[in-house]
Parts: sequence; structure tokens; C-alpha cells
Amino acid sequence: MNLKEIKKMSPFVDYYEDLQVSPKADFETIERVFRLLAKRYHPDNPNTGDITRFNIITRAYHELSDPQKRAAYDVAFDRIQASRWKDNPESTGGFDVKDPKQIRQAILTVLLQQRLQEPSAPEIGLWYLEKLLGWPEKILEFHIWYMKEKGWIRSSDSGQYMISADGVDKLEENWDKEPPARLQLPLPN
Repeated sequence: MNLKEIKKMSPFVDYYEDLQVSPKADFETIERVFRLLAKRYHPDNPNTGDITRFNIITRAYHELSDPQKRAAYDVAFDRIQASRWKDNPESTGGFDVKDPKQIRQAILTVLLQQRLQEPSAPEIGLWYLEKLLGWPEKILEFHIWYMKEKGWIRSSDSGQYMISADGVDKLEENWDKEPPARLQLPLPN
């Protein structure tokens, strides 16, 4: 059975996104973040308790806190990421980091591609945008804030971002005059 067949049988779960940590996070960071999120989402918490979210982060913690399970998971994680996004130093697709409009267009393009590829999981975390676009968090933070204020993107309860209908409209505004630069992203299956 190859990787594509396995992926079709059970969708790949991104435990790093579930815990809102980088794949480079050490054990102490994973444990600290888990404890913080577990306290927030524990069903006994009357204000923010969420059994579904609690089960998701618990499963992610158990997978990532065991060195052997994490090593096996990381192999699959790297394969999935490589198949989803082409590893290319030109990943910014010709977008100019000095032009704020092009930065926002790049972010919206990535979020649109994610929405098209994974309609049931359209969110992407900031660290992942940073990795995909090759721009530091400090550059992306302002643009994320701006686009949220404009209603072009939304954030999920887990702090990840997704494009809104207004964001799609904004991205399409000038497609007749000038189509957006294509990022090196795979087409939806």
C-alpha cells in the first residue's frame, strides 16, 4: 500500500497544528503548550471547556511526547508536507516582499489553495505560512492583522487562519487585468 492509498483511507492529522507548535519544538515546549491547552479545554472548565478540542490535543500530545512515536510520525509528516507543497526556494512565486499588496496577495493565494485542497480543514497556522512563503513572522503579522480587520481572512479557535468569501472576492478583483502570481502549490486532487 502506498502513501496515497493510506492518505485516502484516513486523512493525515497534523498534530503540530493541533498543539499549535512548530515541528522543531522540543519536548519541554510540547509539554508546556499541552498543559496550557489542556487546562483551557478540559471539560471541567466551565468557561472554555471543550471535550472535542481536549481529545484532539490529548491525542496529539500522546503522539508527539513519545520519542519513538514522534520519530515515526515525523517521517510521515515530512512526506505529506513534501507532497502538498513543492519544496522550492522560489516558493514566493515572484511576489515582492517590499510590496505590501503582493504580500497580502501571496497570503490570500496560499489560503485559497488550502481551502480548495482541504475544504474540511481550510486553516493554516502562522508558522506554516512562514515556512511556505519564506517570510519571517514579523512581516506576516501586520498583514494578517490587516486582512482580519478587512474581513478577508478569519482565525479559528485554534489560532489558525483561513480565507473568507470576501478574501476570495478581493483576490479575484484584478484577475481579469493581472492574474495573481502562481505559487508552487499542487492542484487539488
